[in-house]
Amino acid sequence: MPEHNGLVIVDKPAGWTSHDVVARLRRLAGTRRVGHAGTLDPMATGVLVVGVGRATRLLGHLALTDKTYEATIRLGATTVTDDAEGEVTGGSSAAAVTDEQIAGGVDALTGEIQQVPSAVSAIKIDGVRSYKRVRSGEDVELAPRPVVVHRFEVSDVRRVGPFVDVDAHVVCSSGTYVRALARDLGAALGVGGHLTALRRSAVGPYGLDDARTLDELAERFEVMPLATAAAAAFPRLDVDHETAVRVAHGAPLEPMGLGPGPVAIFGPDGTLLSLAEDRGSRAKHIAVFAG
Repeated sequence: MPEHNGLVIVDKPAGWTSHDVVARLRRLAGTRRVGHAGTLDPMATGVLVVGVGRATRLLGHLALTDKTYEATIRLGATTVTDDAEGEVTGGSSAAAVTDEQIAGGVDALTGEIQQVPSAVSAIKIDGVRSYKRVRSGEDVELAPRPVVVHRFEVSDVRRVGPFVDVDAHVVCSSGTYVRALARDLGAALGVGGHLTALRRSAVGPYGLDDARTLDELAERFEVMPLATAAAAAFPRLDVDHETAVRVAHGAPLEPMGLGPGPVAIFGPDGTLLSLAEDRGSRAKHIAVFAG
């Protein structure tokens, strides 16, 4: 079996955990060096970025990019998990909520906001995942965190008896919980809310057009080459042969001046050499792929 080093953009099916997908790809790739960037809940579908082989070293940096989602929010009920998989815990009829009120609530949750993560998130409290504490019966209160919701746009509103279902397009920073947006929109409108459907359509530059289903991958397993993946996600710097040799040995470079965050450095033959970032008077490598 050939050695694979690259990214796989998976269209995750409903009912699978991100770990389930990783386990499946380990079997298909014939290696345990497989990981993912940005967890998707079992209920959610869509783009899951998976790294194979040396590409696992890209994942921590890719996880910090913006995410795009298509979501359905049900107003009129709250759940313990802030989504449709949890037990209903409250709420009241949303029949009287107007489209204008919904638009106002959405607007208030757009931009730079302080968001309290869902209690069933994977955030650790004294070394224990929050969701594990909730499932064991604890009352968990998490501190608010700054996040950025770049776009929160309503595409459709449907009224079903005492409930109102809101379809929305969301573009947000890493660390934003769409479940929490649903919860907070319902709370602001005084009727409660939770997420009933979620599809991630993009992680940074990687979208559904790049994604393949698990069945497709089982028929033909291919990865996006490291160089292609890095060029799509990061600013690019091409260097000459002499500099490429220095990069391969991990030597720092002069500042690149390409902005904050990682820069992908390529050799004269187009090979990905490293990810580096400017730190003061030097550009230092944060992951070296050459050699």
